[in-house]
Amino acid sequence: MAFRLISPPPSFHRFTCHATTVPPPPQISTATPISSTPQPPPLTCALHCPHFQSCSGCTHELNLHRPVILEDATNFFRKYGVTDFTFDTCNLWGWRCRAKLAVRGSSTNPLIGLYEEGTHNVIDIPQCKAHHPNINAAVELLRQDVDPYLEDEGTGELRYVQMAVTTHNTSLPAAQRYMNGKVQVTLVWNSRNENSHGSDKLIALANFLWKNGGPQSRLHLIHSVWANFQTSDKNIIFGNRWRHLLGERDFWERVGGIDVSLAPSSFGQANTRAFDSLLQKLQKYVPYESSVTDLYAGAGVIGLSLAATRKCRSIKCVEINKESKVSFEKTIERLPTTVNSSITWHHADASKDPFSWLVGSDVIVIDPPRKGLDSSLIDALKNISLVVRKALSSSERPNSVQEEKRPWVLRANEASVQIKSKLPEANITPLVPQTVIYISCGWESFKEDCKSLLSSKAWYLEKAHGFNFFPGTQSVEILAVFKRGPQKKKPGKKKKKHSQGAARHK
Repeated sequence: MAFRLISPPPSFHRFTCHATTVPPPPQISTATPISSTPQPPPLTCALHCPHFQSCSGCTHELNLHRPVILEDATNFFRKYGVTDFTFDTCNLWGWRCRAKLAVRGSSTNPLIGLYEEGTHNVIDIPQCKAHHPNINAAVELLRQDVDPYLEDEGTGELRYVQMAVTTHNTSLPAAQRYMNGKVQVTLVWNSRNENSHGSDKLIALANFLWKNGGPQSRLHLIHSVWANFQTSDKNIIFGNRWRHLLGERDFWERVGGIDVSLAPSSFGQANTRAFDSLLQKLQKYVPYESSVTDLYAGAGVIGLSLAATRKCRSIKCVEINKESKVSFEKTIERLPTTVNSSITWHHADASKDPFSWLVGSDVIVIDPPRKGLDSSLIDALKNISLVVRKALSSSERPNSVQEEKRPWVLRANEASVQIKSKLPEANITPLVPQTVIYISCGWESFKEDCKSLLSSKAWYLEKAHGFNFFPGTQSVEILAVFKRGPQKKKPGKKKKKHSQGAARHK
């Protein structure tokens, strides 16, 4: 499949935890309706982590399967007509497949972990229960030969390390792939580039990791080694310069029914299996042959998975991070040959002229950062009737094409990628959104956005599901489905009429 650059133009069931006393290998659980009955804290669903008291990563130790926030979520959705809200517990341990860790201390006693709450003191977390086991193994290998960054002095070599696990290995049976994942290691080096002072130490460390964890080692652990160069004294993990050092250049994962390429510089979900569960649920709410706009799209994982699984007519991905473009281009090359969608990726800010992104699609997927939707996009969705009028107006003037002068649109066109469908273009009235699918990692911001959308009466909330993306924290991932128009009244149960001659029970 070729691509080219565009030229400018309630009744609830009680939840039952099936965990054992010792955390088992991660397994996917099924989504369960939420019970409103308080339950005792089972130790079988406890964190059992030696770092819990000091590490800032997890906020609660018990009831990993049922964050306290679930009660608020259940009540909130019931208030707006969703009485069948479900929650997928996902994996409770070993779920994190992507971790960014600070490196401090000394070469004889390196500290590799997270900052203590409110400080820049690093807490060493070698036995983290959230990490995929191979992240902990790679960290243990790294600490054997490392020169940590000294923040107060600005000296030392290794500032941070990013560990990302790929479980995509078709040579293994599917049941064995997760626990045999390989780790992509990114070393954030305290220098401007690969030619700066200390580059010999960088190459030596990369070779050490590859020799002791690469394919020729006793235990093949390392997928690849990358370097990122960072000298800023601000709280920024990555610099702008990346270099591939050893191993495979391309990092692949299988989610949502497609092979996905993720560069170390692009965003990737930390909980791979939970994300896959969410995508499978999301796909059920997208009608076949829909036209979809994927806002805050990243590398286009959601949009491309819909192109493959729902046979969409068109997919339009909009993302502000230009680094995601490379991953998008590689992913489309591995799409099934049966995909025959018109697919585009735009480097653009979805908050700029949001009406232009809404016209032409009947399904909008939005996956914003934790802070929620930009106000301009919320306003556009609340005033969806204007989108309808704009679409009808444009369809009535097919020959009145004006030269595009808006700078943000021109920049988006210049940095875009397009795959054209082989199907003939139909001459139809432009589509307007009928469904909005909102994926949220920030519960408080989602509630505000949800209330704002519903207040306009232009949308109603049809379905909502929760996913345990971050066990041990007060965070849930929400998948909410909004539909156009006023909420439809659910038909009530009709009472059976008894005939006068019917027998009566006494």
